[in-house]
Order: sequence, then C-alpha cells, then structure tokens
Amino acid sequence: MSEQTTQPKPASDDPKFRYTASVAADIEPKWQEYWAENHTFEVPDQPADTAEPKAYILDMFPYPSGAGLHVGHPLGYIATDVLGRYKMMTGHKVLHTIGFDAFGLAAEQYAVEHGIHPRVSTERNIARYKEQIHRIGFGHDTRRGVSTIDVSFYKWTQWIFLQIFNSWYDDQADRARPISMLIQQFADGARRTPDGRAWQALSGQEQAAIIDSYRLAYIAEAPVNWCPGLGTVLSNEEVTADGRSERGNFPVFKRNLRQWMMRITKYGDRLLADLDRLDWPEPIKLQQRNWIGRSEGARVHFGVTAVDGSQKTIEIFTTRPDTLFGATYMVLAPEHELVDSFVAKEWPAGTREKWTGGHATPAEAVAAYRAQAAAKSEVERQTEGRQKTGVFTGTFAVNPVDGQGVPVFIADYVLMGYGTGAIMAVPAHDQRDFEFAQAFDLPMRIVVAPPADWPVDVADWTESYDSKTAQITDSANDEITLEGLPVPAAIRAITEWLQGKGIGEGTVTYRLRDWLFSRQRYWGEPFPIVYPVNGPEAGVAKALPESMLPLELPEVEDFSPKTFEAGDVTSAPEPPLARAADWVNVTLDLGDGPRQYHRETNTMPQWAGSCWYYLRYLSPGDDTRFVDAAAEKYWMGPQDAEDTGGVDLYVGGAEHAVLHLLYARFWHKVLFDLGHVTSAEPFRKLYNQGMIQGASYTDARGVYVEASRVEERDGAFTYEGEQVTQHFGKIGKSLKNVISPDDMIDEYSADTLRIYEMSMGPLDMSKPWDTRASIGSFRFLQRLWRNVIDEETGEVTVVDAEPDEATLRALHKTIDGARADMEGMRFNTAISKLIELNNHLTRLPAVPRSAAEALVVLTAPFAPHIAEELWSRLGHDGSVARAAYPVANPAYLVDETVTCVVQVAGKVKDRLEVPPGIAQDALRELALASEGVQRALEGRGVRAVIVRAPKLVNVVPA
Repeated sequence: MSEQTTQPKPASDDPKFRYTASVAADIEPKWQEYWAENHTFEVPDQPADTAEPKAYILDMFPYPSGAGLHVGHPLGYIATDVLGRYKMMTGHKVLHTIGFDAFGLAAEQYAVEHGIHPRVSTERNIARYKEQIHRIGFGHDTRRGVSTIDVSFYKWTQWIFLQIFNSWYDDQADRARPISMLIQQFADGARRTPDGRAWQALSGQEQAAIIDSYRLAYIAEAPVNWCPGLGTVLSNEEVTADGRSERGNFPVFKRNLRQWMMRITKYGDRLLADLDRLDWPEPIKLQQRNWIGRSEGARVHFGVTAVDGSQKTIEIFTTRPDTLFGATYMVLAPEHELVDSFVAKEWPAGTREKWTGGHATPAEAVAAYRAQAAAKSEVERQTEGRQKTGVFTGTFAVNPVDGQGVPVFIADYVLMGYGTGAIMAVPAHDQRDFEFAQAFDLPMRIVVAPPADWPVDVADWTESYDSKTAQITDSANDEITLEGLPVPAAIRAITEWLQGKGIGEGTVTYRLRDWLFSRQRYWGEPFPIVYPVNGPEAGVAKALPESMLPLELPEVEDFSPKTFEAGDVTSAPEPPLARAADWVNVTLDLGDGPRQYHRETNTMPQWAGSCWYYLRYLSPGDDTRFVDAAAEKYWMGPQDAEDTGGVDLYVGGAEHAVLHLLYARFWHKVLFDLGHVTSAEPFRKLYNQGMIQGASYTDARGVYVEASRVEERDGAFTYEGEQVTQHFGKIGKSLKNVISPDDMIDEYSADTLRIYEMSMGPLDMSKPWDTRASIGSFRFLQRLWRNVIDEETGEVTVVDAEPDEATLRALHKTIDGARADMEGMRFNTAISKLIELNNHLTRLPAVPRSAAEALVVLTAPFAPHIAEELWSRLGHDGSVARAAYPVANPAYLVDETVTCVVQVAGKVKDRLEVPPGIAQDALRELALASEGVQRALEGRGVRAVIVRAPKLVNVVPA
C-alpha cells in the first residue's frame, strides 16, 4: 500500500530545545502513529513486480507471559527490525511482523492458579506485549500478526493436521502421498493385505487398522512420558535431562498409553540430508543430527516359544551383528509388549537365585520389577555405573546363528523409546551388558580379538572392550564363518547371511522417535476427529470434513486438568474436555447419514501452531486457504535448483535447536510433498542471537531477593541491610531481576534502548546488562540532535556548503563500513562508525547539510524516531524509512596518506605520513633519513632494513 502524504508537525515545544526524555516522549508516539496512518511498513501479499528484491525476515514466535517483556526479549526483535529497515532502504520489499504462540501448559497453569479462564489471561498478556512492542517502535506490518488461539488461525492448524492424518509415506517415491492412493492400491490388489485376504473381504475395522498403520498421524498404544504432577503426557523433547518436566519441574515416568503420534521418523533421512543445504549455525545442525541419531546396522529375529506354546519373534536392532555369536542372553524393556507372553508359570530347573529376584514365581518377579521400574525416570534408568537390576522371565530364546538357548530377562536399563525395546546382550563387548552379566553370573564369550594385554582369566575382567577394527574370532556355524575377518567385512557377511535366511536384514534406525502429539489439557487446539459410537466402524478415528472446521474449544466452567501426586505412577490421564459431555457426544452427518459420535478429548500440543505460523503471515486474511500459493512462492519459493526455499532470515534463541525447529521442518516437508508449498524447508537461514544477562542476588538461605532493591557499596551487595551474593545469568521473574524495557524508555527513550542493545557487543554473543552504561547511547543521540538543531533556538543549523575533504572521507568511509556491517549483522560496529562520524561533525564550525542528512539516514534503522524527526526538520516530506541508504563514493575510500611506523631494533622511533602507494625503495630512504632513526642510530651503521610498505619499516643497526 502506498504511503500517504499526511505529515505531522515537528515537535519542538521544549523551551530548551534539547533532546531529552521528555522530547523523546513527544516524538516517539507521534512517529509511531505516522507509520500506522501511512502504512509505512505494509507490503502486499504479492507485489505487482515480483522481480523486485525481497526479504522475509522472521522472529521466533514469542510466548506472551504474564510478566511482560524484559530487556532481554527485544534483543532479537530490535536486530531484525534494524535489518528490515536497512533492507527496505536498499530497495527490498520487506515482510516483517510478529504474532503470539499462545496455547500451552504455561498459560493453562497460570489460569488455574489464578482462577481465570486461560483465554482471558492470555489475551491480557498479548495486549501487554503489544503495548510494549509498540513503544519500542518496530517496523512491523501489523496487519499480518496472528495468535495461535485465534479461531481463524487454528481452523487452519486443524486443516493441516487433517492433511497429515490423511497422508502416508510412500517409501518408493520417498515422499508423502494422500491416503486415498493407498486405499486404492489395496482395493485394486496392487498392494497385498497383511494376511493376503482381498481388501473387500475385510471388515471396516480391519481396513481401518491397516490404513492407520500407514498414516502419518495415528493413534498407538505406546510408551509415553507420563507426568502425574501436570496430569498430561509429554514429548521426549519436553523432558529435561534430569527426567523431569520442562514446565513445572515434575518427575516424569514411562507408561504405556493410547495417544496420538506423528510419524516423523519417516522423514529421518530427509531431515538429516537437507541440513547440509541450510545456512544454519553448525552447532544447531549438530544438535539436530545427534537428536535424529541415524545408525546403520541390522534387525535380527530371535525365535521364542511363548508360554502358551505359540511361536514368537523378538526383534532386535544392532549396529554390530558381527558379535551375534557372543550373545549369551537377551533383555527386554519392562514395558515391552511381549513380556507377558514370556512369563513362565514356574522357574525352570537350574535357575540361579540371582535371576529370580527372590520371588516364588516368574509372574511375581516380573510384576514386582515392573512396578519398581515404573517409579524411575529414564535418566535414573540410564545412569552410568548404576548397579544393574532385572529378573528372568523364565523363558529362553534361540540365538539364530548357533541355535543356542539364551535366557530372556527384563531390565530397566533397556528402554522402549530406543531401538526395538529389546537387545541381544554381548557382555564381552558392551559395558552395560558386562555389568549386568557380572551381577547375574551370566556367561561372557569373546568374539572380537582382545587387546594384547587383556586378562586371560574371565574372573580378572573389570570391564568389557569393544573394537571396530580387530578380527573376528570363534564365530562360525555349518553355513558361515566370520573367523579371521576384520569387523567391517564381518558385518557385511553376517548381514547378507541373515537376510538370505530370512531371519534378519540390514536396516537403518534412528534415535528419533515418532512425535507424541496429544495432551490431556484444555488449552490447546481440539483434534478435528470423532469416533463412531456403534456400528462396524465403532471406535475408528474419523476426520471431520473441512466444512466443519474450525472445531472450537467448548466453554467450560472447570478447565483444570486432573493432576496427581508427583510420584503416583499408577495414575492415568483424565482430559478436561471429557467433562464437557454436550460437546463430546454429538450427532453428525459425515456423508452417510446422521450418526452418534464421540469427539477426541485430547488436545494438540503447543507446538502445533508454531509449526506453521510463518506461512500464515504471508496471507493472514485469506479465508479460503491456509496460505496464498502465489504469496508463498514469492516470499519463500526456491531461487534455483539448489535452494531449499524458505524464510530468508529466521532469528531466535539457540534453545529451540531441536523442539520447534525439528517439528516445523517435519510439518513443512509434509506440506511440500502434498504440493501445498513450493519451498522444501521452512527456514533457509537461521541466526541465533545471544542472551542479555542480568545480575541476580541470593541471601544466606540461597533465596533470590528483589534485584532492584539491592544496594552496592565498596564492592559488597546488601538487601535490607543483609549481605547478599551476586550472580550473572538469565533474566527472569523467578530470579527477581526482571528489568522492563518500559523503565528505560521512560528514563531515556525507545531509541536509546535500541541503540544500547545493538551496541552492547556482537549480536550472537551473550552480554551483561548495565543500565548505567546506556547513558552513552543517550548522549550519542543528544549529540546527533545538536548537530542539526540549535538547543537554544530550536532552529535547524546545518549549512548548504559542500563538506571539506576530510569530512567527505569520514562520511564515505562510514557509509562503506556501515553497509558491510549491516549486511553481516555486525550492528555494534556499525554504531561505532556512526558515533565516530557524529563526533567528527561535532568538531566542525558548521555541519554541511549533505553530511547531516546522510548520517540521519544511516542512523534511522537503529534510532528511527529521532531520525524521522530530524529528517522532517531538515525539510523532507516522506518517511526516512523510505529514503535510499547512502552509497559510498570509492574516490573517498582511498586514504591520501597512511601512517608508517618506523622501528630501530624493533622499537618504535618515528612515524611518517606517506602515500598509500609508496614504493619500497622510496620508503626505505625516507625512513633512514628521519630524525628519529638518525637519533637512535647514533652514528652506527645499518646492517639491514626491512620494509613492509606502506605501514612498517624496521632498521637493524650494525
């Protein structure tokens, strides 16, 4: 939208006409209103001239907490605003806005604690954030901001969920496809059903079960992270390294529960491979690679006769199938679905006492051990060096390479969340297996050549050993021998043999697990899913048609989740929505006549909306589709065959390395596969800003005290007369060290806040906040004002005379350096250059208009309000935000002279001003003739002269 011509009158009511906080308080709201009225930062969804350069600059979705913004929050927002304004001044169409990630546990917990509806508290928090953001003066296209709790937004979140639900991953095509294609393949006979029956011969429930096993969004009975203290399940990424909830710090336990899952593992290879195509910080890429955790190896099938006489198979994954001959026992996770079928009625003859756990029967032993394991977090179960525990199931499996029986144990050091939840144990070559074998008197068999100094007697072993290069020993049967082979060759040989026998195959596995996608909370997006109450498809998940979207959250009086004692591992989720009976139980016509249905009572996790919000920014007013196709292609489409496409620059904290970034990449790739977007990745360039750190203080009890009331005297800190200890780190409400940006704006100005935060140091580094240091930024703005405005009269003082040579050189060097710094997001050094130029102009008897105007434009991205005011007073009608960024004249970038340091015996004795292109011989003669060198030589001869023209000469005396 074009800028209107209305122009506010300059503010100059201060009697002293000096730039003060009072003057800033008049200027800043005035120009913010001007930007809004004149649509200064608004851009169309798709500009008429799509060949124009563009920049889609994105901030990570903020969560609006009740405490409002503190001074650390705007760091990244100011940086993107500075860059966006610069890009706009260099001829780019810039899309830059901000919205709010407003669903989730934190908002609901706050609402429950304070007895108010989460929508009320969340909207109040959003209003507070918007007020603070407005005061800082961001150049946002405010029409585009969205909140995940807006019904018009989460309608499309639900729609995207249905696209995923109605898709499957075609391994042959290596992409997602509509589920209708899969159904057609089964119906046509092109794809066989699991038991070979014709598709038409299957019942509705049987067909649904097969299709659901392929869906990218599916329901499964799976081991999940159950948090009784929160009353909900959590994804792996929401559990800390200490086995506690990220929200609330409650203990988390493994439970088998029926939950919604996302089949993100199907995208493991693509998520890994495309990292190489992204302009992201290497540490973030490494964290994603480690989280995905790709491993090559083999799946191996161990046959077992179950207690009821049926034949079962335990499938394990191993990266070392070459050690199969060394497997002497097996271990299942206590939660493994096959455990119950292996629990013998009585202990087999010869069972060692250590295997039974002191119980009379295997059933007693397994039940007691399962209860014990359920009370432990994953971290506790995985702790290195912990005494290994477990019990024997009473059943033996068969090692497929030698036919030997191996006892099947359950033990808590094996987790269902990794691999298949079952392992073959090779105690000679794995430390955890070694420790378990020692604890339970299990045999150890060497199948990889040991080091030369390895103990011969097993009783002397204190640890296992592993080797990826040694030769294989004692590994042969009638059909294959691995003896004498190096490990890599042995792995290939045994894998081919297993595959040929139909008892294993080479495969790839991942540390990444399918994404747990349901929460037992009220404050989240409802699933657009219903279940028939009766009939042949009773209990089968059915998608609501698009015409029934959005499915809105019901208004309920009691939205509190059912929580439990933090250690109550026997508890089970009770979703708050289940209490809304009139909403849950409905009669709907989904195309086959009115029927009774039961709605899904779980809600989506907070991550759902943040997986795609950047797409909604492109066309937020479109009621017919989640994003306009032409807008997505213009703002995010790939620029060439090698480009993934995506947002041009994404700025946010490194703490989102796995959670948000991985989830958003997965959702985006599904949308790409289905043809809804042209970009293969959501964020082509990622930049992590550092953290602004603040001082916090603890008393003798270790309790945090209010930082604003701490007094410093002679290097000591006191609070209400008592000495306290200072810490530097995060700023946060719990640390009682929140510093509001409003305070600095009130005391100085929003422009001072912006200049100070951008000048504190490199953007990607953490740095301490010091309110006292911000006075330097304020004084810079005062000197800038003084260079244009007479503080006594309020008149503009610049002159129309041409700048002198020195000023031209200072100006164009600043322009050249500032451009390079802005492109590299080195905002602190750009500000330093502006300060130097400003100081140069201050020393002139009169400031040339051309120099003053250039400096105002250069300053505008950092301090837009004062720049607008000065630009207006200098006689310009339009916004300085639309002014062209200056271009340096190369003629003024070459120094007339440079300073040459002259040394004698390595010590500086003189300095000479010489032409930059001076020849080495000429510089040698000048240096030898200088007074400083002559005095230092004191008549001595010269042994050598080392010349590094034009900046250094070193004379070596004889």
